[in-house]
Parts: sequence; C-alpha cells; structure tokens
Amino acid sequence: MASQTPALPPSFTPGTDSVFSDLSGFYSLDSNVPGLSKVILNKLNMKDYGDYRAAVEGKTKGISFRNYKEMFQKMEETFKFCTGCNKLPEHLAEGQTLKRCVKCLNVYYCTKDCQRHDWPQHKKVCKTLRLVAIDRLVEWLMFTGDLPFPTEKWSKSAAEVTSWDDWLPMQGDLAPRLDKVVSGANMAALWKNVSRPMPSDDDLRRSSWRIQSEFLSRALTLGMAMRHFGLDPYEKPLTVHLAGASHSETMGARLSDFDELSHMFPGHQGVEVVMVGPEVVDGPVVRPPLRAFGPKHSVYISAYKGLYHQFWEDVLEKEEAVKPDLVVGFHPGFHANQGLVEGWLPSLLLLRDYNIPSFFTMYSETELRYSLQILLELEVHVRESGANPFASQKPEQVQACPNKPPVYCNSHYVSFQGLLPQEDLEGPAAHS
Repeated sequence: MASQTPALPPSFTPGTDSVFSDLSGFYSLDSNVPGLSKVILNKLNMKDYGDYRAAVEGKTKGISFRNYKEMFQKMEETFKFCTGCNKLPEHLAEGQTLKRCVKCLNVYYCTKDCQRHDWPQHKKVCKTLRLVAIDRLVEWLMFTGDLPFPTEKWSKSAAEVTSWDDWLPMQGDLAPRLDKVVSGANMAALWKNVSRPMPSDDDLRRSSWRIQSEFLSRALTLGMAMRHFGLDPYEKPLTVHLAGASHSETMGARLSDFDELSHMFPGHQGVEVVMVGPEVVDGPVVRPPLRAFGPKHSVYISAYKGLYHQFWEDVLEKEEAVKPDLVVGFHPGFHANQGLVEGWLPSLLLLRDYNIPSFFTMYSETELRYSLQILLELEVHVRESGANPFASQKPEQVQACPNKPPVYCNSHYVSFQGLLPQEDLEGPAAHS
C-alpha cells in the first residue's frame, strides 16, 4: 500500500503551515518559550525536527540512551525553564541553577523572586501539576506492557452505561489489578532511575488508573459515538474510521486496543477500526483495511499513513476498503494553525458532502469553541456538542505555560453530519 504521507518542509524550522500537529506543537513551544523545542531536540540527542519525525516513524533509532537513568533525566530536562520569566538553563548567570517547586516537583524557577511573583498563579494549579509530574513518568508503563490492565465483561447494556460512574461498578474491585502494576518490577525500576522521591503506593495506584482511563476513553468515546448516531453493531458489521490518527493513538498500538467495544457490545456482528493520519507510527496495526468484513464478534484494527481525503481517493474509491459508517477524530487540532486547517479542509468537506456521521473530540471548551466556529463557517450541520462523560481522568500540562489550567484528552466533543439545513443557511430573512 503506497504511503501518501505529505512531505516534510525543506526546512525543519518550526512554522504554522504544516499538516503535522507535532510540528505545530514545536512552533507553539518556540512562540511561548524561546528555544524550548530546540532544547527538547538537544536533550533527545537530535539535530532537528526531521530527526524527531524519523524517530517517531520508526525509521531510525533516533533517541539513544545509555541507561534508564539517562533517559528519564533527559525527559525531565525538557521541562526545565523558569516558569516566572521563561529563562532557559543556558541563560542563567554563572553558579545559578533552576530550582523545582517542592510541592508539585513539576515547575522550575531561576530565583526566589520569580517563584514569589509566580505563586499567586501557580498555587491555583500546584496540586494538579503534582499529579501531572507523576503521570508523565508512570505512563512509561504503557510501553512496558504493565498498562493497560485487563477489564471485565460488562454486566449492563451499553445504553445503561452513560459515564465512568456507570462503568466503574461493573469492574468490581480494581485494587488487585492496580496493586499488581504498583508492585511490578518495571514500577520499581522507574523510580530507581528518576531524580525524585517515589510517591506513595496510593498515589501510584491513582496514577495508574488515570493512565488507564485515557487508554479506555478512546474506545468508550467511540462506542458512545456509535450510539449517538443510532448505529447498531448487532444489526450489521460496522466500520469506523479514526481520521487524523497520530502518534498518540498509534505509537505502541496493539491489535487489541479497542477490545473494550466487545465488552460494550458482546456478540456484535464485527467492528472495524481504521486509523488514518499523516502521523501514524509504524507497527502491527499498519496493515490494509478490510475489503469485506471478516470474523464476527471481534474488533479488527488497521492503519493507513496519509491525509484522510487522500485515503478516500486512493483506497475507498478504488473499492479496496469498506466505506465508513462513522468517522471519529480524537483532537484533530484543525483550529490550531493555518496548515492544519488547510490539511483538514478537503477532509471536512468530504465528510460534509458525503453526509457521513462524524464525532470529534477536543482537549478543552476553548478548543471546542474554535472548532465549532470553523465547522459553522464550512456550513456543516452540527448536531450536538458538549462535555464528554468518558473524558480521560489524566490531567495534561500545557507545557510551555504550566500555570494554565490542565486539559484532559477527549474532554469535549462535537457531532456533525452533512450540510447545514437550507433554512439555517438562508437565515431569518428567508421567512420574512
């Protein structure tokens, strides 16, 4: 299957015109904290953004460390800048060092004056940022296989499970599964090699659950979207496309990552999940989509590297894959810069003109508001939007601006389908 990945720009200088959302992130870091993304590249032993993309795509080892201690140290150093004045370590006076907030162990200051002046803002998020600092280390266990832990079959129907409060009681006592993660050899190795004290077992259990919730949030949100549009997996096999899939969903992805859907809809006719995006990371899920649906009662995952409208033209229109019953986008980010808007524009118009049920998630209410504005400008029929009851429970730091309120994966959603009804297009004047 030929790759349709857009070419990287000739220069790897961060800009605002790229369809790669991580390049947009690098630009955001540079615009908020001068040079911070260059610090990240330096700490990861990389020359430029091209090295970073090659490492993410598995084309090179890219990131090389002598041991775990060095790896975790380099990771932590990418967060080192003064939260008060944005000063980087290399810009400090001789003998001066960045000191970490002793409460959250997450933000740094170059002087006590900077910390004192910043405290009125930092105190609002200090407790939450302490959790962020724990989670970003414990998340490593997603790559060792300790997380996610197995979940139980559902004792309620999908219609009865409308939030985490309904899902959690079906799981029984999570303590034994969380204790196994906390007492594992990889958890011990993690805290042996990081430059901070090991949190309590209770803190580590809570962190493990938050990371598990982020993993499960994708499948549960996808299932909620199916129900939202009245799609019945018992009636026929369903095909779901994840448009704009990135390294977040595909780095370390396993063929079983959406098996929670089989707990949600036991005995279903079959669900196919096709991840499509220019940032898809190579791995076992990168395989051709199905031309006709395969085994019942299971979830089949595949992935395609390229923009969604290119995937449609190169694969679907040649009848090399089944057309979707639903398209889901996790944090498409098309509100972020002009390059992402332009990269998404043909795909959004395709979804609109083919009248495909679509369900996208956002990190925050602000992101939702900007995304709704773009959709309305495209005359897309927005059906509903709001807070997602299956949002991740794991807080995410706005890296370059740590004192901004943390955001949460899949915290908000918008559902849309087809073109705005004609009366809405014409406005009140049409009825006068």
